[in-house]
Amino acid sequence: MSFIAIPNDCHFSYHNLPYGIFSSPNNLRRRPGVAIGDYVLDLSAIKHLFHGPLLRDVQDVFTEQTLNRFMSLGKDSWHEARKILQSLLSAKNPILRDDANLRSKALLRRDSVTMHMPAHIGDYSDFYSSEEHATNVGIMFRNKENALMPNWKYLPVGYHGRASSIVISGTPIRRPNGQTRPDDSKPPQFGPCKLMDFELEMAFFIGTPSKLGKPISIDKAQDHIFGMVLMNDWSARDIQKWEYVPLGPFLAKSLGTTISPWIVTMEALEPFLCENVPQDPSPLSYLKHSDPYNFDIHLEVSLLPENGKVPTVISKSNFKYMYWSMKQQLTHHTITGCNMNTGDLLASGTISGKSPDSYGSMLELSWKGTKDIVLAGGQTRRFLKDGDEVILTGYCQGDDYVVGFGDCTGKLLPALQI
Repeated sequence: MSFIAIPNDCHFSYHNLPYGIFSSPNNLRRRPGVAIGDYVLDLSAIKHLFHGPLLRDVQDVFTEQTLNRFMSLGKDSWHEARKILQSLLSAKNPILRDDANLRSKALLRRDSVTMHMPAHIGDYSDFYSSEEHATNVGIMFRNKENALMPNWKYLPVGYHGRASSIVISGTPIRRPNGQTRPDDSKPPQFGPCKLMDFELEMAFFIGTPSKLGKPISIDKAQDHIFGMVLMNDWSARDIQKWEYVPLGPFLAKSLGTTISPWIVTMEALEPFLCENVPQDPSPLSYLKHSDPYNFDIHLEVSLLPENGKVPTVISKSNFKYMYWSMKQQLTHHTITGCNMNTGDLLASGTISGKSPDSYGSMLELSWKGTKDIVLAGGQTRRFLKDGDEVILTGYCQGDDYVVGFGDCTGKLLPALQI
């Protein structure tokens, strides 16, 4: 399909073409690129080739230091850009294939570049949309009969997160200090978090913005979604337990949230659409949609201890388990007239499946710290230790090709002495 040789198991196939922001050793300016095999295609070097009717007058979007302007152009422009990229990278098109000078400028080894935040994120909201995860947590902290709160199956529960502490994959995360109350009969204490956790999530970027006072309808929601990334929403469980009543998560989640650097477009994910999870009771009319908008995305979490030789896969899950779809999340978020801006990030919440090996957090995998998670080499974990590296990965499996997200990694550093 492409003149670039791409192994069948490579996440960045010709069918994928995800967008990111990168810099290179000989050009430190941040600029847009597309991942293809082992290479990054520098869009600033080929901006003159985007000469379709929608992009020919806005080619400078491919020289910006974030993807926001490009994402704001809308679905038709995204489609035109993808068609042009597929043509330029095709084995049949000589424009890039046979121009050695242009290729040397435009195609850079992926392992030689530095990745940066793909967009300016003005706002970030996190949902709680996995029924299995919400049920598990409810059983642990309440009981089986009252696992789900009364509102959970009527609306996508969410909260407003902290955009300033969202970081790109590879950025270390420091164990936080905060208030905890391990003994309910005694006052709270201050110190390092003792129950540090990851959360396996995915998130989507808003492309086309909306206006204040005008909700996004369920039949138009997909037109505003540009693409998806992996997310690790680091969580300080003991801080969260003490602080979350009555307003929900705060400092326990604002310590850091890691995302993968490449945004996989919804157009690339279309072949992996699958049926929505059946919803009972039926959602209110503004949240109903019959068209499939769930995706068969295989997800894995691995843990590598400090000085460990090999990471251990501790969870295998799938995005298709989500009870509330992205369309429902976005529609509900705007139903009051809340406006969405280009670059806003909306996250799924922890993604868990039905089997214990598909749970998306240490809290569930160790069942509130009562079970050991055995790692390669014999070490065990119930929650994260300093020096642990958490590695998230995700991909869709096609016929002899993969549409993947790469890795989303972060290493836990010791708490500061305060």
